[in-house]
Amino acid sequence: MTVHTTPRLAIAARRFTLATDLDGTFLGGSDAERKTLYDWIEANRDTVGLIFVTGRDPEFIMEMCREQGLPWPEYVVGDVGTTIAHVRDDGHVEPIPALEADIATRWNDKGDAVRATLDGVSGLTLQPTPFRYRVSYDLTPSTYDATAEVLVEELGLDWLISDNRYFDVLPKGVSKGPSIKRLIAHLGIPETRVLCAGDTMNDLSMLISGLPAVAVGNSEAPLKQRLYGRDTVYHATGFGAAGILEAITALDLHDAPDHASNLALKGA
Repeated sequence: MTVHTTPRLAIAARRFTLATDLDGTFLGGSDAERKTLYDWIEANRDTVGLIFVTGRDPEFIMEMCREQGLPWPEYVVGDVGTTIAHVRDDGHVEPIPALEADIATRWNDKGDAVRATLDGVSGLTLQPTPFRYRVSYDLTPSTYDATAEVLVEELGLDWLISDNRYFDVLPKGVSKGPSIKRLIAHLGIPETRVLCAGDTMNDLSMLISGLPAVAVGNSEAPLKQRLYGRDTVYHATGFGAAGILEAITALDLHDAPDHASNLALKGA
């Protein structure tokens, strides 16, 4: 991890910004492919912006950065889009009130109601983390009762199943896609300079948001099916980090490492 102490261009003025999911995407691919991507980002911080768009909560994300030496993001869209925050140079995450006010209103403190309503529903195990504007469960496909979806909708909320093992209850109309678009607009970043990257169904709303996007080569089959025919989405052959580099080159978003194409063709 590199913490930058010298001023850089505002993210809106940079040539390119990567808005990426973590698990399976930014953290996917081989050790060599990840190192190539991470080193390239650090070497080009004056022209490359970095936003993490993930189901993880911000504190977990920053702890991961410290422990694994990941490039330091400047902004985080976390908690499946229910957190929109700035990352300070000291690693503290500061939610952006102007962008989160609408999320809080849509959620309307319904956490207790969700937990009570879904208590005992087969195939769902409540995750212990006390998220602010969502409730999340581990999902067991073999015993899952789809009645949960109807119950959530009756509460006026949205549900999302990803990787066939997570069930998230979210404020109506809130997910990764709407939140990353609101953040980009708030920061004044031209949409054509952004690349959204993902691999599971909780990335769908981001990948079909109209922003330039890449589904990395290891994306789950249901996501690939939903993205079929979308002309704003690049389907990479490379897995994880290699797929991101492949898309940057293919879409001519920035000068990428000379051997990025070779890495991409190898996959994971």
